[in-house]
Amino acid sequence: MSDDTIRLVTVGRILRRRWRLLAVFALVGALVGYGASLLFPPSYTTSASVLLPGVWQDRELLTQAEIATSSVVLDRAAASLGWPGVSGAKLQDRVSATAADGNIIKISGTADTPERAQQLSDQVAHQFVTFAARIAGDSTDPEAAQPEALRQLVLQASRRITDLAASTDPGRTVESVQTRTELEKLRTALQDAIKKLDQVDPGANKANMVVMGSAARPSAQAPPTRTELIAAGALLALLLAVIGHLAAARMSRRLRTEGEIAAALGSVVLGTVDVPAERSARRPGGRGPRALVRRLLGLDTRWDLPVPHASGDEAGRRLRYRRVCARLRDRLPAPRRLLVVVPDGDEPAHRAAGQLVAEAGGDPLLRVVGVSAHRPLLPDGEDGSGALVVLSTGNWTAGELAGIGGACLDAGHELVGVVVAGTVRARSTRGSGRARGRASSRAADGDPDGATPDRDPDGDQVREPDGEQVRDQDDATPALAVGDDSGRGSG
Repeated sequence: MSDDTIRLVTVGRILRRRWRLLAVFALVGALVGYGASLLFPPSYTTSASVLLPGVWQDRELLTQAEIATSSVVLDRAAASLGWPGVSGAKLQDRVSATAADGNIIKISGTADTPERAQQLSDQVAHQFVTFAARIAGDSTDPEAAQPEALRQLVLQASRRITDLAASTDPGRTVESVQTRTELEKLRTALQDAIKKLDQVDPGANKANMVVMGSAARPSAQAPPTRTELIAAGALLALLLAVIGHLAAARMSRRLRTEGEIAAALGSVVLGTVDVPAERSARRPGGRGPRALVRRLLGLDTRWDLPVPHASGDEAGRRLRYRRVCARLRDRLPAPRRLLVVVPDGDEPAHRAAGQLVAEAGGDPLLRVVGVSAHRPLLPDGEDGSGALVVLSTGNWTAGELAGIGGACLDAGHELVGVVVAGTVRARSTRGSGRARGRASSRAADGDPDGATPDRDPDGDQVREPDGEQVRDQDDATPALAVGDDSGRGSG
């Protein structure tokens, strides 16, 4: 899988073959999320809105939002609330203000109870409006800052102009007429100024901020809630477990092709044989609590092995074994003695070796020996003419196979070849019976592909299509064909 693209079928295989382990990871993640919810107490959030009348620019609204969360406003709100141990500095993380559409400042407060969240938002909004009105009303020059004072000054100036116009010569001279005209213009200008002051008073409008009602009392906790933390912990643990499986498969150095296996052993592949898969087949894990836990979690089976492909009938599988035996006879001198080396823990290879011994029938004479892939050790080869390695794909690294090949050479066994055992799905009994019936019919019609073993006239021996005597009739279907007796022929 190291060079393959990760597909959904791979993730589905992980979920199907490792669902127990993934369920444990999800449970642990949920417990971690529950523990995190205990460390973070529940919180509630609500908001109060403040309307700013008049025309405001975006920068001015942002400035007002900053004022709403300033230390002055929060200190006054904390003093008004009177909560023990709560100061304006601690409210900095609990209060936020944003400028919304329509000249509205939204003030949000967070507390450990719904009542406190409502009180906090209302109090901060009230203190913000009070502080903004004070800023708009304060000035060092009262006559220039207060609109009412300006109106009074304008009225006094208008009366003074009227008095001056009445005291002048009533139009007897040109100078008096000009003076009265200038005074009237001055009075008209003052009246226009006071009208504009009444129409446009930005300072007064902007000072009249309005709190748009009390904040609503929150009915639900603010995120993240306890349920969200538990769900997030379970989902995160499940995701990490799947990613861990994919990373381990990509970093795996197990050999999966016949060419890689032959190159690691320094030999050639003599053939590939099929071993029917067993539903109850497990990787050896020993006994004890650790092995029991591995079985319960499903760790005693490989998840990254592909789904076994459908196999033909039993006759087709046995034909593969017979062809391997024929190649061995061609390679070995007489007397043909061979040591069959099988790595420990490779259950399909052990079953294939037992079936190979049964099909060989003593020619060549095969003896099965199991070796450890980590520290392989073989008996000396005084009476043997070579070694044959039987193994399955996807279980062993190049270093382990090189060690087995070196152990063969150290013990004086010439490595004759490699037999690769592949797991297949055997057909049902009914389907196999129909296949054998069709094969017999084809053999009767002279079809060479449907050839089946023939019996001797006396009925005691079974012969192959090429006429070679193989075994007694009682052994026509050995138990090793389905893997019930893996120890047969082990020497």
